[in-house]
Amino acid sequence: MNIAEVKAYQEKVGAQLHEAKALLDGFEAHVKGKLAQSEIDTISRLKAKHQEIDKKVHHDLKTAGEVAVAAKVKSDIDAEIAKFKSSLAQLAAKVKSQPAA
Repeated sequence: MNIAEVKAYQEKVGAQLHEAKALLDGFEAHVKGKLAQSEIDTISRLKAKHQEIDKKVHHDLKTAGEVAVAAKVKSDIDAEIAKFKSSLAQLAAKVKSQPAA
C-alpha cells in the first residue's frame, strides 16, 4: 500500500467508525435505564472495540512501512470491522426489540 492508499483507507474506515460511534452513543442515550446490564455491557465492549480499531487505523497502519506489513494490518482491520459491524447490528436489533418506556 502506498501513502495515498493508506490515507484513503484511513478516511474510509474513519468514516465507518464515526458512524458506528454515533450509533453507539445514540443507543446508549436512548436506552439508558431501559436496558438490562448485559446490553449496557455490550455497548461498553463495543465502545472499547471501536477505540481499538481506531488506534489500528490511525497508528498501526500509519507506522507499517512495508507493503506486506501494511496489507496484513489492513486485512486485520477489515476482519475486525466486519465483526464489529455484526455485533453492532445484533445490538441494534436487541435495542429495537425493547418495549418503549
